[in-house]
Amino acid sequence: MILGIDEAGRGPWAGPLVVGAVVLGGAEIDGLTDSKKLSKKRREALEPEIMEKAAGFGLGWVSAAELDDIGMSAALVLASKRAVEQITVPYHEIIIDGTINFLKETSKGQYVTTMPKADLLIPSVSAASILAKVARDRYMTEQDELYPGYKFGSHAGYGTAAHRAAIDELGVTPLHRLSFAPLQKYAVAGGRSRAIVSDQDGFAPGSNRASAPNESRAADVLDRKDGHKTMLGTTKSIGDRAEAVVEDYLMRQGHEILERNWKTKYCEIDIVSHKDGTLYFTEVKYRKTAHQGGGMAAITKKKLNQMKFAANYYAQAKKLQDVDMLLVAVAASGDPPQVDQYIELT
Repeated sequence: MILGIDEAGRGPWAGPLVVGAVVLGGAEIDGLTDSKKLSKKRREALEPEIMEKAAGFGLGWVSAAELDDIGMSAALVLASKRAVEQITVPYHEIIIDGTINFLKETSKGQYVTTMPKADLLIPSVSAASILAKVARDRYMTEQDELYPGYKFGSHAGYGTAAHRAAIDELGVTPLHRLSFAPLQKYAVAGGRSRAIVSDQDGFAPGSNRASAPNESRAADVLDRKDGHKTMLGTTKSIGDRAEAVVEDYLMRQGHEILERNWKTKYCEIDIVSHKDGTLYFTEVKYRKTAHQGGGMAAITKKKLNQMKFAANYYAQAKKLQDVDMLLVAVAASGDPPQVDQYIELT
């Protein structure tokens, strides 16, 4: 009953730090070793077997923003605590790969043995290494849709030549660790830097915004590194009126409006409201006529991922915990605008 702990993502320039924790509890799994010595296919094959056979397992995540705020050492401690908190089965010893006891200041610190190359020698640590690596790589691959052009799925955020070239061209995203020396030039006083604009699909990497063809939006200006300005969309008062109509519609349904046009450097939410203990994040889609393609046609898989990112970013910015969140899309059309369709997406 050994609790094995190992991390993935200490060195990349972008993405979260992930710590795995596994108690095998006597389970025998062929092929366990340091995750870096296994092929991607083999790691992915072992992951479900570990989850099925292990007595207990957990993953502790620390975002790039958290890491920038507290530093790598504290991030490793925090991720380890988060992973271990998910272990509910008994164990008599903890082995952490490496030479540092990340649980030293906790009640479990006295039971820790640190061991270099433990991911090669101790099966439970090998299993923790594999779970952390596979989970992080999968997450980074999913970010390709949110941030096209960076190819996070191929380099997982490490400082490869292709990744450096993408940063030079496109700027940084919320995934990037601005406390790392190669990226510190992108940091600004009081926060993270504003990413520059990509010409691909009207999407601004780092801003998490995309405009469907011919879709009007309030004007927004982003600074490019070459000193030029790039405009996103145009201002149309009727679009603002559509949002006001949707806001009134939500209020009549019992919603308390918390935010209207909530914006950050990385994302935008049309309306944030609260009803019956749930936060609603509403995307307003306006068309001049209801037959003009339908506003809901703009809710693509990529747009849905952007909405999820924005909702999670809002919760993090407002320091909200244990709150139910729901994504909503409302289609409106006409002049004056009227609500045509209301859909709860998640």
